[in-house]
Amino acid sequence: MDSQAVRWAMVRKLEAQGVSHPAVLAAMRTVERHRFVDSALANQAYEDTSLPIGLGQTISKPNVVARMCELLCQGSREKLGRVLEIGTGCGYQAAVLSHLAREVYSIERLRGLHDKARENLRGMRLSNLHLLFGDGMLGYPKGAPYAAIIAAAGGNDIPDAWIEQLAVGGRLVAPAVTGSDRQNLVVVDKTATGVVRTVLEAVLFVPLKSGVA
Repeated sequence: MDSQAVRWAMVRKLEAQGVSHPAVLAAMRTVERHRFVDSALANQAYEDTSLPIGLGQTISKPNVVARMCELLCQGSREKLGRVLEIGTGCGYQAAVLSHLAREVYSIERLRGLHDKARENLRGMRLSNLHLLFGDGMLGYPKGAPYAAIIAAAGGNDIPDAWIEQLAVGGRLVAPAVTGSDRQNLVVVDKTATGVVRTVLEAVLFVPLKSGVA
């Protein structure tokens, strides 16, 4: 599949939808989304839709990936430092993040998806990307503190472990159930005096679960 033309068309749509961060747009142009979905779905890879990746999980819509990455990078033209991703899934967002950060740790609780992501990413030689198998609700203390944390699953609240592992000056972007009993995108900024939460638009992500399987 010669995906460059359709991938660039996808990015033009993202720009029309309001995504403007140059590094995010460049990463979305670079990473070939069709490599992360089943071959039967490859012709839908550059549509703005989520697609099944097995084990009841999905690959997020390109607009959602770009939006969350842009929130992480907001206000900075420099590369992010060390980033923790909760929920590797098929590995697509991890690949995008690898172009935006100096180092990425991505953790997945489902062994089948962890293995699939490793296979999907094998040929890309992204030396700054580390795939981990484990319980994402616990974060990854060994790599902390993180300049940014991003999650691809939403729970009733942001786990305390994630906030503890976020560096002062760092930012966390994750879906969470808010007071309206709806899932919304939540931004947490950690300052020297505490944390500041900002609730953004409604979203629909798979539920955040503990343990491994």
